[in-house]
Amino acid sequence: MKELLRTTDPTIVAFAMALLQGEGIDCFEMDVNMSVLEGGIGIFPRRILVHSDHLAAAEIVMRDNDIPLGRP
Repeated sequence: MKELLRTTDPTIVAFAMALLQGEGIDCFEMDVNMSVLEGGIGIFPRRILVHSDHLAAAEIVMRDNDIPLGRP
């Protein structure tokens, strides 16, 4: 699994996952429960991981929909 996206905006995560699933690209959301540790203020980013074989296709989907990847 490779990191595709990193953001603190939960709406971007939901939109990105819907786009990926619509394209048939399996994805997994990491750090979902970090809000318990941070008190729900949204300072820790959530990440979306995809299989390494699908990373290039997933990046194209994100770029086509103007979703910033936000990773280092």
